[in-house]
Amino acid sequence: MVRSIASIMMCLAVSASASAADKFKLAWSHYTGWEPWGYAADQGIVKKWADKYGIEIEVQLINDYVESINLYTASDFDAVTATNMDALTIPSVSGVDTQAIIVGDYSNGNDGIVVKGVHSVAELKGREINLVEFSVSHYMLARALDKNGMSERDVTVVNTSDADIASAFISSSKGAVVTWNPPLQQARNAKGAQMIFDSSMIPGEILDITFVKTNADERFKKALTGAWYETMAIISGGPGGKEAIEHMAEATGATVPEFKAQLRTTAMFYTPAEARDYTKSDAIEKTMEYVRQFSFDKGLFGATAQSADFVGIQFDNGKVLGDEKNVKLRFTSKYMEMAAQGSL
Repeated sequence: MVRSIASIMMCLAVSASASAADKFKLAWSHYTGWEPWGYAADQGIVKKWADKYGIEIEVQLINDYVESINLYTASDFDAVTATNMDALTIPSVSGVDTQAIIVGDYSNGNDGIVVKGVHSVAELKGREINLVEFSVSHYMLARALDKNGMSERDVTVVNTSDADIASAFISSSKGAVVTWNPPLQQARNAKGAQMIFDSSMIPGEILDITFVKTNADERFKKALTGAWYETMAIISGGPGGKEAIEHMAEATGATVPEFKAQLRTTAMFYTPAEARDYTKSDAIEKTMEYVRQFSFDKGLFGATAQSADFVGIQFDNGKVLGDEKNVKLRFTSKYMEMAAQGSL
């Protein structure tokens, strides 16, 4: 696995005398729906909210998605951006009690299967497919195959880092990849490329979320939420919105039209009220039922897990899927509600 840190964006707030207990770290990786964290750090928005709560927040870009979650799981970070599935199968299964505090979006075409030389999922039979194994891409491939009466036995999965996946596709005459934006955009731009399945065909199943350790400091949770929704207000058409889009497009190596196209396939919850309402809905419970069954079937809960109930998942209404004595993934609307009420 590639272990590279492309850049570090530091948001150092408050006084130099702040104690270690007042310092917190967020890891994020490149994905259209998480690019706002880079913008918020660079523009001092994170620092502003950290100042308000008397803490320091370091926002760090990790150029390998799975590695960013591994680092969070290993306690190098207090928060991380991840999908609902990957938060379940990496930190939560590892025993790290993790809380979803900002449901940022769901992929609505921002993840896809891109191929050369074939025109449908059914024609993938016998092909090698590059993807980040056991990630949300693997999940989407399984859903696509199932919808076409196939299974993973019909293809060969090749584990490939998201940092390498676009180049692997571009250099192959028979390329087939499952990935997310921005590498999805790079693959689609290759000669002969065709997207044959995307996440809009399984709407709401790939959620992009900012997670924190459940026992993290309340000030940290509130500061992150405040910074996020201040940034959302800018990106969604507020003053400085045009410059924000240009900033994020440049950060991902995309043109402004390309980045805007990526945003159109990202169902962003631009307001805290939208995110709160989605978090309170039954949709997340239905999605997590799919996800936990897939994860157990793939062995992602470990050799000792006897069923999909191995890890408990708690929803905003208090209901638990799985083992109520081993709840390690929690969805809460608390901080989004505070943002919606203007009480952060």
